[in-house]
Amino acid sequence: MAVYAIGDLHGCLDPLKCLLADVRFDPAKDRLWLVGDLANRGPQPLETLRYLYGMRESLDIVLGNHDLHLLAVYYNIDRQKKNDTLRDILEADDCADLMKWLRQQKLVRYDAERRTALVHAGIPPQWTIEKALKRAAEVETILQDDAQIVEFLDGMYGNDPAKWNGSLEGIERLRVITNYFTRMRFCTAEGKLELKSKEGLDTAPIGYAPWFAHPRKSEGTRILFGHWAALEGRCDAPDIEALDGGCVWGGRMTLMDVDSNQRTECSCAST
Repeated sequence: MAVYAIGDLHGCLDPLKCLLADVRFDPAKDRLWLVGDLANRGPQPLETLRYLYGMRESLDIVLGNHDLHLLAVYYNIDRQKKNDTLRDILEADDCADLMKWLRQQKLVRYDAERRTALVHAGIPPQWTIEKALKRAAEVETILQDDAQIVEFLDGMYGNDPAKWNGSLEGIERLRVITNYFTRMRFCTAEGKLELKSKEGLDTAPIGYAPWFAHPRKSEGTRILFGHWAALEGRCDAPDIEALDGGCVWGGRMTLMDVDSNQRTECSCAST
């Protein structure tokens, strides 16, 4: 059995199929890890979700900020943004099934045998992998709760609080957890977030650095992440693997063999 991890899809189905064909992916015996942002912005959001749903037994998925936004728009259409490409999904006959499936996905996954975590944006430096999994489970529980999901999705938007505090409660607690796992790029060593900057490593605001540049309490855990397209799938930090090659922006889609670290790329501008 081979295990592959792949960067942000954003509804770019053709590059995904190209990569899976290149490695002769067999859903009957192989597994595919996805770092989230499955749909939105790209050309085939509905087709991408349907394709993944059809092979769901072979997938391990973590949710990204665009996946959570899709769920928020599904429950409250007023959340839809001008640049979203979600209409085909929302109008599809199988939309409810697809949304139910997304709600069952995690924010963080951990493979103990490989000592490897899968997350969309990253794990804040002040949390061990055990703490990260525990905090992620708080949000995952809400996503599967019919009585609480709408309130959470409406309240998850925003940049505050900027730093975790164990005394936080309610939507503020859930919001900062969600921001760490799905939106984080730059932070302080103590985990204070700066969520406005989205460019490369040399654009860090004063007093901040990429989350993986700080000493990490999750040291010893390999972390696979996406989200940060400006990195172009490159990161030199030990045990950190960046997988978002900016496919939807005309870059590359990246697939990595989790056990060998061998990478396969598809140029998205030509597909």
